[in-house]
Amino acid sequence: MARLGRTIAASTVWEMLHGAGIDPAPRRAGPTWRQFLAAHAHAITACDFLLLETVLLKRLYALIFIEHGTRRLHLA
Repeated sequence: MARLGRTIAASTVWEMLHGAGIDPAPRRAGPTWRQFLAAHAHAITACDFLLLETVLLKRLYALIFIEHGTRRLHLA
């Protein structure tokens, strides 16, 4: 309809999809978030920046990276 120059309300689209038995996009077939992370764990790296205070009240800063596939930590 958009190609014909007509505008359609979101509620109309929802009614048509609901009537056809089609769920909204997040519920359609496909991998779950857990499956996605498991399949891409080898390529995911997370990082965190930490502030550490010692007993002598000195501040140490740490940048830590973790490879999700191997669960190895890297201290920078």
